[in-house]
Amino acid sequence: MPHEDEVDRIVAAWGRQRDDLDFAPLQVLSRVDRLARHLDRARRAAFDASGTEPWEFDVLSALRRAGEPFELSPKTLLQQTLVSSGTMTNRVDRLTARGLVARRTDPKDGRGILVSLTEAGRTAVDSAIADLLRAERDILAGVSAGEQDQLAGLLRRLILGLGD
Repeated sequence: MPHEDEVDRIVAAWGRQRDDLDFAPLQVLSRVDRLARHLDRARRAAFDASGTEPWEFDVLSALRRAGEPFELSPKTLLQQTLVSSGTMTNRVDRLTARGLVARRTDPKDGRGILVSLTEAGRTAVDSAIADLLRAERDILAGVSAGEQDQLAGLLRRLILGLGD
């Protein structure tokens, strides 16, 4: 495996041109950006393999993670997927049309609605998560389990520092 990557070459070239600047942030964040591009391609391929769009996976996986009976209120779905109310309504409508989710009246609140995962939705999301994990495992293949734990901890600390 080469000991130098494209980021090293970019940082070295900048260093020759602007030796007055500290390019350390590029060493980390340019690699994170490149990794994000690889991850995006791998995720798209995994979702394509299971016939699921990324936005569909977001909604279906929120329902699946909820556990039996695999249903949530639209408000809870909004909180978990970070989209607007109108966007969620559109997504639930489209998923309902595909037979992946169903709506029903909330028995605890006759005015409320619950969105539930259908058997087809459960099959789709279970397939998508298995494909996704295979793809992500492949991306991490060159990093040991201990290094993955360390990297996860460092990224967690970075993200928590941003307030996310």
